[in-house]
Amino acid sequence: MSFIWNSAIGLLLVTGGLLGLSLPFGKLAGAAGVAAVVWSLLISVGAGVVLLGAFVALGGRTRLDIARVRYFVVVAALSYAIPNVLMFSAMPRLGAGYVGIMFTLTPMLTLVLSILLRMRRPSGLGVAGILVGFAGALTVALTRGEAGQPASLGWVAMGLAIPFFLAAGNVYRTWDWPKGADPLELAAGSHLASALMLLGVILATGTLPDIGALSNVPVLAFLQAAAAAAMFAFFFRLQAVGGPIYLSQIGYVGAAVGLFSGTVFLGESYSALTWLGAAVIVAGVTMTTKAQAAG
Repeated sequence: MSFIWNSAIGLLLVTGGLLGLSLPFGKLAGAAGVAAVVWSLLISVGAGVVLLGAFVALGGRTRLDIARVRYFVVVAALSYAIPNVLMFSAMPRLGAGYVGIMFTLTPMLTLVLSILLRMRRPSGLGVAGILVGFAGALTVALTRGEAGQPASLGWVAMGLAIPFFLAAGNVYRTWDWPKGADPLELAAGSHLASALMLLGVILATGTLPDIGALSNVPVLAFLQAAAAAAMFAFFFRLQAVGGPIYLSQIGYVGAAVGLFSGTVFLGESYSALTWLGAAVIVAGVTMTTKAQAAG
């Protein structure tokens, strides 16, 4: 475990694998009648409570200064509450594998935002990779989900918005990381903030009774909460060890798990054009990753 905790590649594989599990879990929960906002709340509550307990058990202490509260709120919105609701809402229409492909856009969009915010200088290879990646994303978007079951463009746009929010969260977390903060502290605080946001949405929309739908899938709910808690502990450690660009590559691993589970266990199928677009995205992101390593 100590090797994984201190290894960027080990952290990447574990975090991406646990992220990928959320895709089939979320689709199965939706099929059982669990609303997207409720499933997202489960993830944030489960992760937040377990991570806070671990932080306290390890002797950690925190102070709620302005920097930490700001960090918790912004990260909660960008990285958890908004993208999770988008993901679990769009997945029944687009498929777990298709949504997984959207995750692969996150590294490229992270680079785009880093360049726009002048955190990195653009290079010819990086710009070329961005253009190739967007061509692949456009190709995937045109297929509109599973083969023979095209979703509306609104759902496709929702799927494409997921990596944008994840990329914004990647950049923000590094840019505004509170001085001296512990990864577990930040993971727990931001998830609990996300839980409060999502609970507020549930109360405001009068959908509180929908939480009872979790009783339809108790084992699945437990597995999702446990996977989320473990993932985000590794997630914040990876942020500290690898940085935002390296972190964003968990989308590769998550997409692979989502595609595999979607096609093998959930019976999803995708057209050749979807697979071609996914390959083009991978090529583009490979180019941008090499450009960042060189820079």
